[in-house]
Amino acid sequence: MALAVPAAGDCAGLAQSQQSPARRAASVDDLLTGWNGSDDLWVFAYGSLIWHPGFAWRERRLATVRGYHRSLCLWSHDHRGSPDNPGLVFGLDRGGCCRGVAFQIAASDVRTVFDTLWRREMVTGAYCPRWLTCHTKEAPVRGLVFLLNRACQEYAADVSDDRLLASVRNAVGHSGPCLDYVIETERALRAHGIDDMRLGELVRRLGQPC
Repeated sequence: MALAVPAAGDCAGLAQSQQSPARRAASVDDLLTGWNGSDDLWVFAYGSLIWHPGFAWRERRLATVRGYHRSLCLWSHDHRGSPDNPGLVFGLDRGGCCRGVAFQIAASDVRTVFDTLWRREMVTGAYCPRWLTCHTKEAPVRGLVFLLNRACQEYAADVSDDRLLASVRNAVGHSGPCLDYVIETERALRAHGIDDMRLGELVRRLGQPC
């Protein structure tokens, strides 16, 4: 089964699909080109999807995606921040590797789950959905991964340590404090036996007085 791999320039168009159910469904259809409709599919989680997936899954495995790393590299002006005080959320930026969790989605649930994911992730054009190899202990699987779109307006490049700490500590959005989001993600990773040393160090620093 050969699933479609959108070109790099497709990110903006995929984000615009959020504007109507028909366009959203069309973009999901494009990504599922080559799927036979009967095989289960996989989704790779590296941030809040680990501890709050919001969809039905059949199995989960620890997995590694190579060529990208987890980073607080996206400004959030709504869910974890505000226009006046944006927070920071995770994206998969180029370089290194990332350990996370791969969720197996039953074939009968794929359409519903992907629609849910598009409503959640493909709102602003911050992410590019891609099919990548997810390396697991059992066997490699092909999984849907939401990669950072560096061309998006929310990309937080070269943020100083002081600004990063202040944004995470102080920003609050519709989904709650940015601090809770970061701490919950680090806690979920540790619960799965994943040691993200950089994130662990950040959480320790966030617990210290300003």
